[in-house]
Amino acid sequence: MKISMIGTGYVGLVTGSCIASKDVKVRFMDINQKKIADLEKGIIPIYEPGLDEIVLSNIKNGYCDFTTKMRDAYENDIIFLAVGTPQDVDGSADLEQVLSVAHDIGVYSEAENLTVIVKSTVPPGTCELVKEEILQQFKYRKREGFHLNVVSNPEFLKEGSAIKDFKYPDRIVVGVDNDNAEKVMREIYKDFDKILVMDVKSSELTKYASNAMLATRISFMNELANLCDVVGGNIELIKKGMGMDKRIGSHFLNAGTGYGGSCFPKDVKALINLGENNDSRLTILESVDESNDEQKLILVEKLTQNYYVKPMNIAIWGLSFKANTDDMREASSIKIIKDLLNLGATVRVYDPVANENAKEFLPPSDNLIYEEHKYNALIDADCLFLVTEWDEFKYNNLDFDYMKCIMRKFKIYDGRNLYNKNNILNQGFSYEGIGNNNI
Repeated sequence: MKISMIGTGYVGLVTGSCIASKDVKVRFMDINQKKIADLEKGIIPIYEPGLDEIVLSNIKNGYCDFTTKMRDAYENDIIFLAVGTPQDVDGSADLEQVLSVAHDIGVYSEAENLTVIVKSTVPPGTCELVKEEILQQFKYRKREGFHLNVVSNPEFLKEGSAIKDFKYPDRIVVGVDNDNAEKVMREIYKDFDKILVMDVKSSELTKYASNAMLATRISFMNELANLCDVVGGNIELIKKGMGMDKRIGSHFLNAGTGYGGSCFPKDVKALINLGENNDSRLTILESVDESNDEQKLILVEKLTQNYYVKPMNIAIWGLSFKANTDDMREASSIKIIKDLLNLGATVRVYDPVANENAKEFLPPSDNLIYEEHKYNALIDADCLFLVTEWDEFKYNNLDFDYMKCIMRKFKIYDGRNLYNKNNILNQGFSYEGIGNNNI
Protein backbone atom coordinates (compact mmCIF):
# COMPACT_ATOMS: atom_id res chain seq x y z
CA MET A 1 0.00 0.00 0.00
CA LYS A 2 1.27 3.45 -0.96
CA ILE A 3 -0.44 6.58 0.30
CA SER A 4 -0.17 10.28 -0.54
CA MET A 5 -0.87 12.87 2.15
CA ILE A 6 -1.73 16.25 0.67
CA GLY A 7 -1.00 18.91 3.25
CA THR A 8 1.68 18.88 5.93
CA GLY A 9 -0.13 20.90 8.55
CA TYR A 10 -1.08 19.53 11.93
CA VAL A 11 -3.59 16.92 10.71
CA GLY A 12 -1.67 15.78 7.65
CA LEU A 13 1.71 15.47 9.31
CA VAL A 14 0.45 13.67 12.40
CA THR A 15 -1.88 11.33 10.52
CA GLY A 16 0.58 10.51 7.75
CA SER A 17 3.47 9.96 10.15
CA CYS A 18 1.46 7.62 12.35
CA ILE A 19 0.30 5.62 9.31
CA ALA A 20 3.89 5.43 8.03
CA SER A 21 5.02 4.10 11.41
CA LYS A 22 2.97 0.98 10.61
CA ASP A 23 5.34 0.19 7.73
CA VAL A 24 3.21 1.91 5.10
CA LYS A 25 4.89 4.15 2.54
CA VAL A 26 3.52 7.68 2.76
CA ARG A 27 4.39 10.53 0.42
CA PHE A 28 3.77 13.99 1.85
CA MET A 29 3.01 16.80 -0.56
CA ASP A 30 2.85 20.53 0.17
CA ILE A 31 3.18 23.61 -2.05
CA ASN A 32 5.28 25.29 0.65
CA GLN A 33 8.80 24.56 -0.57
CA LYS A 34 10.52 25.69 2.63
CA LYS A 35 8.36 23.43 4.75
CA ILE A 36 9.10 20.43 2.54
CA ALA A 37 12.83 21.24 2.52
CA ASP A 38 12.80 21.43 6.33
CA LEU A 39 10.91 18.15 6.64
CA GLU A 40 13.44 16.42 4.41
CA LYS A 41 16.07 17.54 6.92
CA GLY A 42 13.99 16.29 9.82
CA ILE A 43 12.93 19.80 10.92
CA ILE A 44 9.34 19.65 12.20
CA PRO A 45 7.25 22.81 11.58
CA ILE A 46 4.90 22.29 14.54
CA TYR A 47 5.32 21.43 18.20
CA GLU A 48 3.65 18.15 19.11
CA PRO A 49 5.14 15.85 21.77
CA GLY A 50 6.63 12.72 20.17
CA LEU A 51 6.05 13.75 16.56
CA ASP A 52 9.67 14.54 15.75
CA GLU A 53 10.81 11.06 16.81
CA ILE A 54 8.21 9.39 14.60
CA VAL A 55 9.01 11.53 11.55
CA LEU A 56 12.77 10.99 11.89
CA SER A 57 12.28 7.23 12.32
CA ASN A 58 10.07 7.06 9.23
CA ILE A 59 12.61 8.99 7.17
CA LYS A 60 15.40 6.70 8.33
CA ASN A 61 13.39 3.54 7.58
CA GLY A 62 12.24 4.79 4.19
CA TYR A 63 8.54 4.86 4.96
CA CYS A 64 7.98 8.52 4.21
CA ASP A 65 9.21 11.04 1.68
CA PHE A 66 8.31 14.60 0.77
CA THR A 67 7.59 16.43 -2.46
CA THR A 68 6.23 19.65 -3.91
CA LYS A 69 5.58 18.04 -7.31
CA MET A 70 1.94 17.32 -8.05
CA ARG A 71 2.61 14.56 -10.55
CA ASP A 72 4.64 12.64 -7.96
CA ALA A 73 2.07 13.24 -5.23
CA TYR A 74 -0.92 12.05 -7.23
CA GLU A 75 0.55 8.85 -8.65
CA ASN A 76 -0.62 6.74 -5.68
CA ASP A 77 -3.99 4.97 -5.54
CA ILE A 78 -4.86 6.29 -2.08
CA ILE A 79 -4.79 10.04 -1.48
CA PHE A 80 -5.54 11.72 1.84
CA LEU A 81 -6.71 15.30 1.54
CA ALA A 82 -5.61 17.20 4.66
CA VAL A 83 -5.47 20.86 3.70
CA GLY A 84 -6.86 23.80 5.62
CA THR A 85 -10.47 24.94 5.66
CA PRO A 86 -10.06 28.37 7.26
CA GLN A 87 -12.96 30.47 8.40
CA ASP A 88 -14.40 32.65 5.65
CA VAL A 89 -15.66 36.17 6.26
CA ASP A 90 -19.22 34.94 6.87
CA GLY A 91 -18.10 32.23 9.31
CA SER A 92 -18.40 29.38 6.80
CA ALA A 93 -15.61 26.96 5.95
CA ASP A 94 -13.48 28.18 3.05
CA LEU A 95 -13.18 25.19 0.69
CA GLU A 96 -10.82 26.80 -1.81
CA GLN A 97 -7.84 24.61 -0.88
CA VAL A 98 -9.95 21.45 -0.78
CA LEU A 99 -11.39 21.98 -4.24
CA SER A 100 -8.01 23.06 -5.60
CA VAL A 101 -6.55 19.71 -4.55
CA ALA A 102 -9.54 17.92 -6.09
CA HIS A 103 -8.85 19.77 -9.35
CA ASP A 104 -5.19 18.73 -9.29
CA ILE A 105 -6.05 15.11 -8.55
CA GLY A 106 -8.30 15.11 -11.60
CA VAL A 107 -5.54 16.62 -13.72
CA TYR A 108 -2.69 14.34 -12.66
CA SER A 109 -4.04 11.02 -11.36
CA GLU A 110 -3.66 7.94 -13.57
CA ALA A 111 -4.93 5.46 -10.96
CA GLU A 112 -7.40 2.85 -12.14
CA ASN A 113 -8.81 2.39 -8.63
CA LEU A 114 -8.53 5.75 -6.92
CA THR A 115 -9.62 6.44 -3.34
CA VAL A 116 -9.60 10.05 -2.16
CA ILE A 117 -10.01 10.42 1.60
CA VAL A 118 -11.12 13.81 2.87
CA LYS A 119 -9.47 14.29 6.26
CA SER A 120 -10.05 18.04 6.38
CA THR A 121 -12.97 19.33 8.42
CA VAL A 122 -15.64 20.13 5.85
CA PRO A 123 -19.41 20.78 5.79
CA PRO A 124 -21.80 18.11 4.49
CA GLY A 125 -21.82 17.86 0.72
CA THR A 126 -18.11 18.64 0.33
CA CYS A 127 -17.16 15.09 -0.63
CA GLU A 128 -19.72 15.30 -3.41
CA LEU A 129 -18.09 18.52 -4.64
CA VAL A 130 -14.66 16.86 -4.53
CA LYS A 131 -15.93 13.93 -6.55
CA GLU A 132 -17.61 16.19 -9.11
CA GLU A 133 -14.41 18.22 -9.58
CA ILE A 134 -12.24 15.13 -10.08
CA LEU A 135 -14.71 13.61 -12.52
CA GLN A 136 -14.94 16.89 -14.42
CA GLN A 137 -11.17 16.93 -14.94
CA PHE A 138 -11.19 13.26 -15.91
CA LYS A 139 -13.86 14.11 -18.48
CA TYR A 140 -11.67 16.85 -19.97
CA ARG A 141 -8.85 14.32 -20.24
CA LYS A 142 -11.23 11.70 -21.68
CA ARG A 143 -10.18 9.23 -19.02
CA GLU A 144 -12.00 5.88 -19.03
CA GLY A 145 -11.80 2.58 -17.22
CA PHE A 146 -11.34 3.91 -13.69
CA HIS A 147 -13.13 3.53 -10.36
CA LEU A 148 -13.28 6.50 -7.97
CA ASN A 149 -14.10 6.52 -4.25
CA VAL A 150 -14.39 9.74 -2.28
CA VAL A 151 -14.48 9.03 1.45
CA SER A 152 -15.06 11.17 4.53
CA ASN A 153 -12.67 10.36 7.39
CA PRO A 154 -12.70 13.25 9.90
CA GLU A 155 -9.89 13.60 12.43
CA PHE A 156 -10.34 13.72 16.19
CA LEU A 157 -6.80 14.52 17.30
CA LYS A 158 -6.19 16.72 20.32
CA GLU A 159 -3.20 19.01 20.10
CA GLY A 160 -0.70 18.00 22.75
CA SER A 161 -1.78 14.34 22.75
CA ALA A 162 -2.25 13.65 19.04
CA ILE A 163 0.08 10.64 18.82
CA LYS A 164 -1.76 8.89 21.64
CA ASP A 165 -5.10 9.83 20.10
CA PHE A 166 -4.11 8.21 16.81
CA LYS A 167 -2.81 5.03 18.44
CA TYR A 168 -5.73 4.67 20.85
CA PRO A 169 -8.72 6.35 19.22
CA ASP A 170 -12.18 6.58 20.77
CA ARG A 171 -13.49 5.81 17.28
CA ILE A 172 -12.52 6.05 13.63
CA VAL A 173 -15.39 7.57 11.68
CA VAL A 174 -15.63 6.58 8.02
CA GLY A 175 -18.21 7.90 5.58
CA VAL A 176 -18.61 5.83 2.40
CA ASP A 177 -21.14 5.26 -0.35
CA ASN A 178 -20.09 1.80 -1.53
CA ASP A 179 -18.60 -1.49 -0.31
CA ASN A 180 -15.33 -1.04 -2.19
CA ALA A 181 -14.62 2.23 -0.37
CA GLU A 182 -15.34 0.59 2.98
CA LYS A 183 -12.94 -2.26 2.11
CA VAL A 184 -10.14 0.20 1.36
CA MET A 185 -10.68 2.05 4.63
CA ARG A 186 -10.75 -1.14 6.68
CA GLU A 187 -7.44 -2.14 5.11
CA ILE A 188 -5.86 1.21 6.04
CA TYR A 189 -7.11 0.89 9.61
CA LYS A 190 -6.75 -2.88 9.89
CA ASP A 191 -4.99 -2.62 13.25
CA PHE A 192 -7.95 -0.81 14.82
CA ASP A 193 -11.28 -2.19 15.99
CA LYS A 194 -13.26 0.99 16.67
CA ILE A 195 -14.27 1.75 13.09
CA LEU A 196 -17.68 3.36 12.74
CA VAL A 197 -18.97 3.26 9.17
CA MET A 198 -21.77 5.57 8.10
CA ASP A 199 -23.00 7.60 5.13
CA VAL A 200 -20.77 10.39 3.89
CA LYS A 201 -22.82 13.41 5.01
CA SER A 202 -23.30 12.01 8.51
CA SER A 203 -19.55 11.50 8.74
CA GLU A 204 -18.86 15.07 7.63
CA LEU A 205 -21.28 16.37 10.27
CA THR A 206 -19.95 14.17 13.08
CA LYS A 207 -16.74 16.17 13.33
CA TYR A 208 -18.62 19.46 13.63
CA ALA A 209 -21.12 18.00 16.08
CA SER A 210 -18.38 16.62 18.34
CA ASN A 211 -16.44 19.87 18.52
CA ALA A 212 -19.59 21.91 19.00
CA MET A 213 -20.68 19.73 21.92
CA LEU A 214 -17.28 20.07 23.63
CA ALA A 215 -17.30 23.82 23.08
CA THR A 216 -20.78 23.98 24.60
CA ARG A 217 -19.63 22.13 27.72
CA ILE A 218 -16.72 24.53 28.15
CA SER A 219 -18.87 27.63 27.76
CA PHE A 220 -21.51 26.26 30.12
CA MET A 221 -18.91 25.66 32.83
CA ASN A 222 -17.43 29.11 32.29
CA GLU A 223 -20.81 30.77 32.76
CA LEU A 224 -21.51 28.62 35.81
CA ALA A 225 -18.10 29.58 37.24
CA ASN A 226 -18.89 33.27 36.75
CA LEU A 227 -22.16 32.72 38.61
CA CYS A 228 -20.22 31.07 41.45
CA ASP A 229 -18.14 34.20 41.83
CA VAL A 230 -21.32 36.22 42.33
CA VAL A 231 -23.58 34.00 44.46
CA GLY A 232 -21.00 31.73 46.12
CA GLY A 233 -19.94 28.18 45.44
CA ASN A 234 -16.80 26.56 44.11
CA ILE A 235 -16.80 25.46 40.48
CA GLU A 236 -14.10 22.87 41.19
CA LEU A 237 -16.33 21.08 43.68
CA ILE A 238 -19.34 21.44 41.41
CA LYS A 239 -17.29 19.93 38.58
CA LYS A 240 -16.56 16.87 40.71
CA GLY A 241 -20.21 16.52 41.61
CA MET A 242 -21.26 16.75 37.97
CA GLY A 243 -18.50 14.52 36.66
CA MET A 244 -19.50 11.61 38.90
CA ASP A 245 -22.82 11.47 37.05
CA LYS A 246 -22.25 8.82 34.35
CA ARG A 247 -24.66 10.63 32.05
CA ILE A 248 -22.37 13.69 32.11
CA GLY A 249 -18.83 12.43 32.70
CA SER A 250 -15.82 14.46 33.76
CA HIS A 251 -14.30 15.56 30.47
CA PHE A 252 -14.30 19.20 29.30
CA LEU A 253 -15.76 20.56 32.52
CA ASN A 254 -12.85 22.87 33.35
CA ALA A 255 -13.68 26.54 33.74
CA GLY A 256 -11.18 29.05 32.38
CA THR A 257 -10.62 31.89 29.96
CA GLY A 258 -12.46 30.33 27.02
CA TYR A 259 -11.60 27.84 24.31
CA GLY A 260 -9.30 28.54 21.37
CA GLY A 261 -7.20 26.67 18.83
CA SER A 262 -7.71 25.77 15.21
CA CYS A 263 -10.91 23.73 15.62
CA PHE A 264 -13.48 24.76 18.21
CA PRO A 265 -13.92 28.46 17.28
CA LYS A 266 -13.86 27.80 13.54
CA ASP A 267 -16.10 24.74 13.64
CA VAL A 268 -18.70 26.33 15.90
CA LYS A 269 -18.96 29.31 13.56
CA ALA A 270 -19.10 27.04 10.49
CA LEU A 271 -21.95 25.01 11.99
CA ILE A 272 -23.83 28.21 12.88
CA ASN A 273 -23.38 29.39 9.29
CA LEU A 274 -24.54 26.03 7.93
CA GLY A 275 -27.72 26.28 9.98
CA GLU A 276 -28.40 29.84 8.85
CA ASN A 277 -27.96 28.93 5.21
CA ASN A 278 -30.42 26.08 5.58
CA ASP A 279 -33.08 27.95 7.59
CA SER A 280 -32.25 25.97 10.73
CA ARG A 281 -30.74 28.31 13.30
CA LEU A 282 -28.53 26.79 15.97
CA THR A 283 -29.33 29.27 18.74
CA ILE A 284 -27.49 27.32 21.43
CA LEU A 285 -24.27 27.49 19.45
CA GLU A 286 -24.78 31.17 18.74
CA SER A 287 -24.84 31.72 22.50
CA VAL A 288 -21.81 29.47 22.99
CA ASP A 289 -19.82 31.50 20.48
CA GLU A 290 -20.82 34.81 22.08
CA SER A 291 -20.14 33.53 25.59
CA ASN A 292 -16.68 32.32 24.63
CA ASP A 293 -15.70 35.70 23.19
CA GLU A 294 -16.73 37.40 26.42
CA GLN A 295 -14.98 34.83 28.61
CA LYS A 296 -11.59 35.53 27.08
CA LEU A 297 -11.51 38.88 28.91
CA ILE A 298 -12.65 37.57 32.31
CA LEU A 299 -9.20 38.06 33.90
CA VAL A 300 -8.99 41.65 32.70
CA GLU A 301 -12.47 42.28 34.08
CA LYS A 302 -11.46 40.86 37.46
CA LEU A 303 -8.37 43.08 37.47
CA THR A 304 -10.25 46.27 36.67
CA GLN A 305 -13.04 45.46 39.14
CA ASN A 306 -10.58 44.98 42.00
CA TYR A 307 -8.03 47.71 41.39
CA TYR A 308 -6.32 49.35 38.50
CA VAL A 309 -3.77 52.11 38.87
CA LYS A 310 -1.86 53.32 35.82
CA PRO A 311 0.75 52.46 34.87
CA MET A 312 0.70 48.76 35.78
CA ASN A 313 3.14 45.98 35.01
CA ILE A 314 1.40 42.71 34.20
CA ALA A 315 3.16 39.36 33.93
CA ILE A 316 1.60 36.66 31.78
CA TRP A 317 2.50 32.99 31.96
CA GLY A 318 1.31 30.99 28.97
CA LEU A 319 0.43 32.17 25.47
CA SER A 320 -0.65 29.11 23.47
CA PHE A 321 -4.34 28.24 23.54
CA LYS A 322 -3.58 25.15 25.62
CA ALA A 323 -0.57 23.39 27.10
CA ASN A 324 1.72 21.10 25.07
CA THR A 325 1.29 22.99 21.82
CA ASP A 326 2.69 26.13 20.23
CA ASP A 327 -0.61 26.88 18.48
CA MET A 328 -1.68 30.50 18.95
CA ARG A 329 -4.80 30.41 16.80
CA GLU A 330 -7.73 31.99 18.69
CA ALA A 331 -5.69 31.85 21.93
CA SER A 332 -7.23 33.74 24.85
CA SER A 333 -3.88 35.41 25.49
CA ILE A 334 -4.26 37.46 22.32
CA LYS A 335 -7.40 39.26 23.50
CA ILE A 336 -6.09 39.53 27.05
CA ILE A 337 -2.84 41.18 26.01
CA LYS A 338 -4.46 43.53 23.53
CA ASP A 339 -6.93 44.70 26.17
CA LEU A 340 -4.18 45.21 28.75
CA LEU A 341 -2.14 47.23 26.27
CA ASN A 342 -5.19 49.37 25.52
CA LEU A 343 -5.44 50.03 29.25
CA GLY A 344 -1.89 51.37 29.20
CA ALA A 345 -0.22 48.44 30.93
CA THR A 346 3.28 47.16 30.32
CA VAL A 347 3.05 43.41 29.72
CA ARG A 348 5.85 40.87 30.08
CA VAL A 349 5.02 37.45 28.70
CA TYR A 350 6.51 33.97 28.74
CA ASP A 351 5.53 30.65 27.17
CA PRO A 352 7.72 27.52 27.07
CA VAL A 353 7.30 27.01 23.30
CA ALA A 354 4.91 29.59 21.81
CA ASN A 355 6.87 32.85 22.13
CA GLU A 356 7.90 32.97 18.47
CA ASN A 357 4.47 32.02 17.12
CA ALA A 358 2.88 34.60 19.41
CA LYS A 359 4.94 37.39 17.86
CA GLU A 360 3.03 36.90 14.60
CA PHE A 361 -0.19 37.84 16.41
CA LEU A 362 1.31 40.20 18.99
CA PRO A 363 4.45 42.00 17.77
CA PRO A 364 6.85 42.95 20.56
CA SER A 365 6.98 46.61 21.52
CA ASP A 366 8.10 48.90 24.33
CA ASN A 367 5.01 47.81 26.26
CA LEU A 368 4.99 44.13 25.25
CA ILE A 369 8.16 42.27 26.19
CA TYR A 370 8.79 38.60 25.49
CA GLU A 371 10.90 36.86 28.13
CA GLU A 372 12.91 33.65 27.87
CA HIS A 373 12.28 32.57 31.47
CA LYS A 374 9.11 32.55 33.52
CA TYR A 375 10.63 34.50 36.41
CA ASN A 376 11.93 37.26 34.15
CA ALA A 377 8.32 38.06 33.31
CA LEU A 378 7.66 38.73 37.00
CA ILE A 379 10.21 41.51 37.45
CA ASP A 380 8.42 44.51 39.04
CA ALA A 381 5.03 42.93 38.22
CA ASP A 382 1.90 44.20 39.95
CA CYS A 383 0.20 40.89 39.28
CA LEU A 384 0.54 37.59 37.44
CA PHE A 385 -1.97 36.28 34.90
CA LEU A 386 -1.79 32.48 34.56
CA VAL A 387 -3.27 31.87 31.10
CA THR A 388 -1.99 28.44 29.96
CA GLU A 389 -1.63 25.43 32.24
CA TRP A 390 1.93 24.30 31.40
CA ASP A 391 3.53 21.85 33.85
CA GLU A 392 6.31 24.25 34.74
CA PHE A 393 3.71 26.66 36.13
CA LYS A 394 2.26 24.12 38.57
CA TYR A 395 2.41 24.87 42.28
CA ASN A 396 5.18 22.40 43.16
CA ASN A 397 7.42 23.82 40.42
CA LEU A 398 7.39 27.38 41.76
CA ASP A 399 9.75 29.24 44.10
CA PHE A 400 7.36 31.61 45.85
CA ASP A 401 10.02 33.24 48.00
CA TYR A 402 11.94 34.25 44.89
CA MET A 403 8.73 35.40 43.21
CA LYS A 404 8.07 37.76 46.14
CA CYS A 405 11.60 39.12 45.84
CA ILE A 406 11.11 40.23 42.23
CA MET A 407 7.42 41.15 42.08
CA ARG A 408 6.13 44.56 43.13
CA LYS A 409 2.79 43.23 44.36
CA PHE A 410 1.82 39.68 45.21
CA LYS A 411 -1.36 39.01 43.26
CA ILE A 412 -2.18 35.98 41.08
CA TYR A 413 -5.05 35.79 38.62
CA ASP A 414 -5.45 32.11 37.80
CA GLY A 415 -7.15 31.69 34.42
CA ARG A 416 -7.02 27.88 34.52
CA ASN A 417 -7.79 27.16 38.19
CA LEU A 418 -4.37 25.55 38.31
CA TYR A 419 -3.80 26.45 41.95
CA ASN A 420 -5.52 25.79 45.24
CA LYS A 421 -6.53 29.14 46.71
CA ASN A 422 -5.48 28.31 50.28
CA ASN A 423 -2.04 27.19 49.12
CA ILE A 424 -1.50 30.52 47.35
CA LEU A 425 -2.77 32.51 50.34
CA ASN A 426 -0.41 30.60 52.63
CA GLN A 427 2.48 31.71 50.40
CA GLY A 428 1.59 35.34 51.04
CA PHE A 429 -0.12 36.02 47.72
CA SER A 430 -3.66 37.15 47.07
CA TYR A 431 -5.58 34.96 44.64
CA GLU A 432 -8.38 35.23 42.12
CA GLY A 433 -9.49 32.23 40.07
CA ILE A 434 -12.45 31.40 37.86
CA GLY A 435 -15.43 30.47 40.03
CA ASN A 436 -13.31 28.96 42.82
CA ASN A 437 -12.90 31.97 45.08
CA ASN A 438 -15.48 31.00 47.69
CA ILE A 439 -13.81 28.31 49.78
